[in-house]
Amino acid sequence: MSGAAASLPLLPAARLAPLVAAVAAERAAARRRFWLSAGVLLALALLAGWVAQVEPGTLLAHGDRFFSYFARLLTLETGDHTGQWVWRDPAEWLWGWKRWLALLGDTLLMAYVGTVLGATGGFLFGLLSAANITRSAVLRWGVKRVLEFCRTVPDVVFALVFVIAFGLGPLPGVLAIAIHTFGALGKQFSEIVENIDLKPVDGAMAAGAGWPAMARFAVVPQVLPGFLAYGLLRFEVNVRGAAVLGFVGAGGIGQDLVEAIRKFYYNDVAALLLFIILTVVLIDSGTSILRRRLMEERA
Repeated sequence: MSGAAASLPLLPAARLAPLVAAVAAERAAARRRFWLSAGVLLALALLAGWVAQVEPGTLLAHGDRFFSYFARLLTLETGDHTGQWVWRDPAEWLWGWKRWLALLGDTLLMAYVGTVLGATGGFLFGLLSAANITRSAVLRWGVKRVLEFCRTVPDVVFALVFVIAFGLGPLPGVLAIAIHTFGALGKQFSEIVENIDLKPVDGAMAAGAGWPAMARFAVVPQVLPGFLAYGLLRFEVNVRGAAVLGFVGAGGIGQDLVEAIRKFYYNDVAALLLFIILTVVLIDSGTSILRRRLMEERA
């Protein structure tokens, strides 16, 4: 054959026409399925809104209150610059920054300790609930139900229970975060384990390794980067959660935030939200870099 690429011959019109018609029919069917699915989804959304008594008219009528509330948050109510934007007098606006930073440190510690405790338990239970390495169906069923319970009950509910049991302070927040993290990461870890390469597992079992040794040497090296990546992501989520748990007396900066909201200290609310937002942004940036590197190593 010569160096020039040989071109494929065109099909005769009699044979080409049915193929073109079949492609057109398939595309038309795909469009019909898309619009039918979109219509059903829209109808279900409207039905859900009607059942939940969502009233768009109320949103349109009172939507300006949302923006006026934030405008009040950012307007100084005391000091020499009363009535001006808060950044005109940072000393007046951020008057309690030392106390707030200390409370923010408590919130970060709550999130950190809760994440470490929850991830440790989720690590073990994620291995036990993976169908490809745990043969006992009864054990897997029991472990999965425990994980479902821990991640289904809101962490605020756990925090309320622990506040009643142990009193106000960071301990209820740490326990609530740990239990919810345990349930969430246990499920994610299990899914990671169920997608591993089973050849090292089969080799370890053939060599006579017990289940702990098999998990240690054949499973953990494959899944550890994914585990760490999910753990970092959960820590970021838990920082926000720890701030919210302060609303029920679980310590941290959230406790001052809810007090400021209840007493209508608008400038304090804005300052506390600023501290929380900046902290989450910094953590998100740092953990994103670490997660990306871990996933690249895993790949």
